[in-house]
Amino acid sequence: MGALCSVIKFENLQELKRLCHWGPIIALGVIAICSTMAMIDSVLWYWPLHTTGGSVNFIMLINWTVMILYNYFNAMFIGPGFVPLGWKPENSQDSMYLQYCKVCQAYKAPRSHHCRKCNRCVLKMDHHCPWINNCCGFQNHASFTLFLLLAPLGCIHAAFIFVMTMYTQLYNRRLGRCLMKQAHVLKYVKALVDLWLSFGWNTVKIDMSAARRDPLPLIPFGLAAFAATLFALGLALGTTIAVGMLFFIQMKIILRNKTSIESWIEEKAKDRIQYYQLDEVFVFPYDMGSRWKNFKQVFTWSGVPEGDGLAWPIREGCHQYDLTIEQLKQKADKRVRSVRYRVIEDYSGACCPLNKGIKTFFTSPCTEEPRIRLQRGEFILATRGLRYWLYGDKILDDSFVEGVSRIRGWFPRNCVEKCPCDAETDQAPEGEKKNR
Repeated sequence: MGALCSVIKFENLQELKRLCHWGPIIALGVIAICSTMAMIDSVLWYWPLHTTGGSVNFIMLINWTVMILYNYFNAMFIGPGFVPLGWKPENSQDSMYLQYCKVCQAYKAPRSHHCRKCNRCVLKMDHHCPWINNCCGFQNHASFTLFLLLAPLGCIHAAFIFVMTMYTQLYNRRLGRCLMKQAHVLKYVKALVDLWLSFGWNTVKIDMSAARRDPLPLIPFGLAAFAATLFALGLALGTTIAVGMLFFIQMKIILRNKTSIESWIEEKAKDRIQYYQLDEVFVFPYDMGSRWKNFKQVFTWSGVPEGDGLAWPIREGCHQYDLTIEQLKQKADKRVRSVRYRVIEDYSGACCPLNKGIKTFFTSPCTEEPRIRLQRGEFILATRGLRYWLYGDKILDDSFVEGVSRIRGWFPRNCVEKCPCDAETDQAPEGEKKNR
């Protein structure tokens, strides 16, 4: 109930602007099409007022739609929760284990990360989801995961109705045509009989009840209705596969009490230890060692997660800041392994530039991360890369625009060249070694 009040009582009407984005428009459009067509087709196939089964079927359809929309809007409008602006740990000495966010003017709490889309540090950030136009994090992780569960279940039910409707309607139309042909034959026979009776042979009797009997009732189900049902079936099956896979991915990390970002950090920790051949082992500190305990960290009966999102229970033998300390090590390692490039060709920042080569055009990174505009003579510090693209930070002068702390993103590899000082060390950006 508290979650419902949070949806109704918006902190700010500006939250409604989240609906004005391609992600929610497409998601709500798919929900509307599948739900509407399923209800219409269920009336054609299994009239809800004649049988108990039809009534249960129709009520279940409405139930799926309500529960899907409820969890969808909860995930969108309640939001993930943000680190308070200007936040710092109670113990000032703990700040040495934390990263500082220049945008939020606050330290990043454990498990929090800064989102460029939301422009805030998000509590227990999992990812920024374009379909809800918001981040998935501490407060809305349960609602988001329930949405990922309910959407495929509702689509499976709708897909079954679509298949049965198309089958029964096409079968009834075929049966109706057969009965109509029989009726026409009997009418022709009746005309012959009438001619026969005109000669006085009135003792002949023929049962004409079949000719007077109407064929099975034909419910309008023309080409347009068939095409609409077939289109809705495709949407339902596609949603079941795509969203169902996301649900299994989310449940896999939830049962380990991780987020997508933390799984990536753990992978990089293993790579860092292996790269430098260090005699250390990274243990993820928030895995309680029990799937049920990890499950309860996200899902509660009240719908409100435990804690405040700033401090977290940890497993025995671990430190509260083990994860943030590993992040600081990886950040320092990134600076060491980054490569300095000089821009030799202008780049407009286009997502898929046609003038940079056909291979660059077709291998553009499939991500919402930005592209950065380049001008000849500028310098870039590349931290990772693909075969035809690099990702890095633009090295800014002190006299650059005030308020801009970093400019980073993707850019074509053929627009830059290594600086001589870095070419001697031949240090490749992270991710490039794997592509060689």
